[in-house]
Amino acid sequence: MARLISDFWVAAYLRQAAHDGLVAVLRRRGSREAGAIFVKLDRLDGTAALYGPAPQALADEDGSRRFQLVLDSDPGSIEERVARELRFDSDLWLIEIENRNGDARLDLVES
Repeated sequence: MARLISDFWVAAYLRQAAHDGLVAVLRRRGSREAGAIFVKLDRLDGTAALYGPAPQALADEDGSRRFQLVLDSDPGSIEERVARELRFDSDLWLIEIENRNGDARLDLVES
C-alpha cells in the first residue's frame, strides 16, 4: 500500500489535533510529496521532545508513517537540533504541538 504524501498527512494531523483541543501549528512546509516530517512536542513545563521519521525497516506494512524519538530535552536544544536537521534536509516539514500530557499523538516505534 502506498504511503500518504506529506502535505496530506500533515493536514490530517493538524486537523485531528485541533479536533482534540490541542494547539498544533505548521512551522515549516517541506516537500509536498516526500518531505520528512518532524514533530516538536512542547510539554509547556520547560521540556520538549523532537520526533522524526522512523527508519523504513521499522515502517508498517500498510504504509502508515511511524516516528521515533530524536531528542528529549529543553526547547532550546530542540531548536538547535532542528537547525541541524534543516542543514541536512531543506525539504523537511516541522510541526509543533503543545500537550501538557506529553503525548505527541504519533505512531511511535520502540527504541
